[in-house]
Amino acid sequence: MQVLSYLKNQLNLPHTSIQHTLQLLEEDCTIPFIARYRKEMTGNLDEIQIENILKAKTFYEDLEKRKISILNSIEEQGALTSALKSKLEESLSLTELEDLYLPYKKKRKTKADKAREQGLEPLAKIIMAQNSSQLEPIARNYINAEVKNASEALVGARLIIAEWIAERTDIRDYIRHQFGNFIQITAKAVKTKMKEEKAQKFKDYFDWSESLKRIPSHRFLAIQRAEKEGFIRVKLEGDEERIFQQMQRKLIKSSGDVALQIELAIADSYKRLLKPSLGNEALQQAKEKADESAIAVFANNLKQLLLGAPLGEKRVLAIDPGFRTGCKLVCLDENGMLLHNETIFPHPPQKDQKTALKKISTLTEAYKIDAIAIGNGTASRETEALVKKIRFRNELQVFVVSEAGASVYSASAVAREEFPTYDATVRGSVSIGRRLQDPLAELVKIDAKAIGVGQYQHDVDQTKLKQTLDRVVESCVNAVGVNINTASKSLLSYVSGIGEKLAENIIEYRNENGAFHSRNEIKKVKRLGGKAFVQSAGFLRIRNAENPLDNSAVHPERYALVEKIAKDEEKTIKELIGNKELLQKIKLARYVSEEVGLPTLKDIIAELEKPGLDIRKKAKVFTFNQDIKTIGDLREGQLLPGIVNNITNFGCFVDVGIKESGLIHVSNLADEFVSDVNAHVSLHQQVIVKVLEVDAARKRIQLKLHKK
Repeated sequence: MQVLSYLKNQLNLPHTSIQHTLQLLEEDCTIPFIARYRKEMTGNLDEIQIENILKAKTFYEDLEKRKISILNSIEEQGALTSALKSKLEESLSLTELEDLYLPYKKKRKTKADKAREQGLEPLAKIIMAQNSSQLEPIARNYINAEVKNASEALVGARLIIAEWIAERTDIRDYIRHQFGNFIQITAKAVKTKMKEEKAQKFKDYFDWSESLKRIPSHRFLAIQRAEKEGFIRVKLEGDEERIFQQMQRKLIKSSGDVALQIELAIADSYKRLLKPSLGNEALQQAKEKADESAIAVFANNLKQLLLGAPLGEKRVLAIDPGFRTGCKLVCLDENGMLLHNETIFPHPPQKDQKTALKKISTLTEAYKIDAIAIGNGTASRETEALVKKIRFRNELQVFVVSEAGASVYSASAVAREEFPTYDATVRGSVSIGRRLQDPLAELVKIDAKAIGVGQYQHDVDQTKLKQTLDRVVESCVNAVGVNINTASKSLLSYVSGIGEKLAENIIEYRNENGAFHSRNEIKKVKRLGGKAFVQSAGFLRIRNAENPLDNSAVHPERYALVEKIAKDEEKTIKELIGNKELLQKIKLARYVSEEVGLPTLKDIIAELEKPGLDIRKKAKVFTFNQDIKTIGDLREGQLLPGIVNNITNFGCFVDVGIKESGLIHVSNLADEFVSDVNAHVSLHQQVIVKVLEVDAARKRIQLKLHKK
C-alpha cells in the first residue's frame, strides 16, 4: 500500500489535501508556514491536521522499514512462504507484524529448544493431532540418554506445545483483548519501606486495585513512579479461569490423556510465556496512553504559558527576593537590556528597610521605570508588601511573576552568553523582569520541562515529550511573530525556516550592520537562501520599515496583490492599513486566482485591519490576600484571590500567595460534571477560590472554584 492510500484510510481528510501537504512536507516546509501561507493547497488544514499527516506518514515509513527487515530475516531462514509474505506485506499493525515474526525471531535458547534437541517434537505433534487415546506407550518410544522415562518425554513435549500456543496469533489476540478490557492493576506496599517519609505521598497506593483500561493517566504514572522507587509492588490480575476455558475451547478437540496434556501445556504457556509477555505489552500500552495524556496536558499548559499576557515595551525594575542573601534588583530598558543591578537587604537578618525603600524609589526615578516585577519565590510576599509602602512620584504597576525555571536559565549557556560578566543571581533577576515584558521571548530560552507546568513530565517518554513541546514552542512563536531587530537567538531559532545556525547569522549581521530596515534586507544574511526566506519572512516583523507590510503577517509574495488592491481603491498601502470600513467593502472575489483563494485573501484583509496585532492579552495587576502568609493562616470557608499555576486531568493547582499551591479537584470546578478542565480555567487565570480543607501536616489544600 502506498503512503497516500494509507493516510487516506487513516485520516478523515480529502485526498488532495493529504497529497499537497505531503508534497509541501517533502519540500521541507514547516507546519506553521503550510498552515498560514498554503491554505489553498491544503484545503485550509490547520496545524493539528497537518501534524497528524506528518505523524501518520512517519508511522507508515517506520512500518515499511520493519516489514522489509522481517521479510529479509525470514527469507534468509528459508521459511518465507507466499502466504506468509502476503500477510506481512498487507499488515498495517506493528503488533501483528511482530506476532507473525515471533516463530522465526532469533531468541535465546528456550526450554522448548532443548526439548526439540532431545527429539521430542514428533511427540508434541502427535499430542496436538489429538488422534491417540493412550499417550504413555507412545511416549516410551522417545526415551533416550537424556529422556529417562515416558513422564519426562511428555514434560518435554508440553514445553514445545506451550511455545506453539504462545506463538499463535489468535491466542495472543484473545489474551490481548482480555488484558485490554478486563484486567486489574494492583499495588501492594513494600512493608520495609512503608514508613519512609518519601513513601507517604504514595500511601494511597499501598493497597490499590483498579481496571487497567480505566485508570487515569496521572494515577498510572504515580503508581509506576512509586514502584520504580521501591515503595510498592505492582501486578496484573485477571480472570485466569475464564482465559483457560477459552484457550481450551480453542485448542482441545479430544478427551482423556491427550486433553490433560494439552490442558497442562495451556496453563504453562499462559503463566510462563503469555502472561509475562502480553502483561508487559499491556502495561507498555497503558504507559503510552498515560504518556500521551500527560504530554497533551503539558503541551496545553505550555501553550497557555507561552501566550501569557505581555506587559510590552516598558521599563521594568525586577526584584528577585530573598532573606539572608538579600533582594537582587535589576533595571531593564524597553527591550529588556540590563541598565543597572544591585542588592538590598530589607528583610531579616539585616532588616535594613529604610535603605531598601530609598534605593527602590531612587532607581525608579533614575531609570524612568514603568512597572515592577517581583519573583514569586522566597520572601516574595514580604517584598511585595515593602514595595507597596513606597509613594512613587508616578503611578507604577507592581506584578508578582513566576520564577519557575529562572534558576535553570541563570545557570545556562544561553544566559552566560548574554551576560558573560554577571553572576547567576543577576541573570535570574533579568529573567524575572523580561518574563513580565514578554513571557514568550524569555521562556523559549529555558528547557520547557524546567518550567514546571507538567504532570509527571519526568516519567513520560522524553523523546516524545521534547518533540511535542518543541512543536508547541514553534507554533506559539510563529503565531505571535518575531521582531527581528530585538529577538534573541533562542527566539529566532524557532521561527519557521530559521533554526539555530541561521539565528546566529542573523544576530551576527545585526551586530555588524545595525537594525534591519526591510524584509528584503534579510536576504543578505549569510546562508539565508531563497527557501529559508520564503519560510520565515511572513513571521519576522520589522518595526518602522518603509513598507508598512514588513511589520505585518502579510507574506512578501503577496505584496504585489496588496498593491493592486490599494491601487484599485485609489489609496496608498499606508492609507489602506487600518481603514476597516473600506477594507470590509472590498470584493475579494475579484482577486481570486489559481494561486490565491478566499482563505488567503481573508487573512490579508484581517491583517491589514490590524497589522502586527499581538494575539495575546495585556498583563493585569494581581494582589493576593495580604493576611495570608503561610498555610497556618488558612481557614475552611475563606474566599481568596489566586492564580492558576498548573492544570492537570484531575483538576488545577492555584497559587494563593503561600509556598504551597492548593488543588481544585475536577469535582470542585463546577456544580455539573466536568470532562475538560480547560473549559473552566486557563493557566495564569486570576480566580477566586473557597478553602474546603487544610491538611497542614501533609501540606495539602483543597479548594473550590468560586463563581464571582
